[in-house]
Amino acid sequence: HQNLLLWLSQHYDRVVAWASNNPFKRHEASLEQRLEMLRRLGNDWPQPPANLSIDPRLGHPRTLDTLATARLLWPEARFTVVIGSDLVAQLPRWYRVEDWLGQVDLLVVPRPGYPLAEPDLAALERLGAQVAIAPIEGPDIASSRYRQTGDSNLLPAGVATYIRDQGLYGCCAGNR
Repeated sequence: HQNLLLWLSQHYDRVVAWASNNPFKRHEASLEQRLEMLRRLGNDWPQPPANLSIDPRLGHPRTLDTLATARLLWPEARFTVVIGSDLVAQLPRWYRVEDWLGQVDLLVVPRPGYPLAEPDLAALERLGAQVAIAPIEGPDIASSRYRQTGDSNLLPAGVATYIRDQGLYGCCAGNR
């Protein structure tokens, strides 16, 4: 995710990231812990991008609520919602998706193992989405893969240290 955030910061005026509670996923770390891991992504950068911030106020389970909060914080902004290709097929089932999808740009980041299917993209466009495909590939890592392997080399050092120090993901606590 570090590379993706860095790429976004080079292509957008402002990049705001947050941790959310996706109701379609089972989270093994609390929202606060995932937010802290997100904050630690930048620890390994010599100088974090000035236009990149982490904002916990956006961590709603529903994108509709996240966007409502963002509009209050940045009323003049044009928003781009960034998702991985693993979420494209799921997106039409998100809460009141038709109420917000046509009001933002949608940037899909391809992820290894999750090819983009034309019918899924067409479904998003029928819901009003303006879809763009990022010319960067997302990480070939997911938290589930780390939990399965416990390989701390898959993670930035600051995140791996935090997971170890907090005793998160019991399968991996012994790896140092």
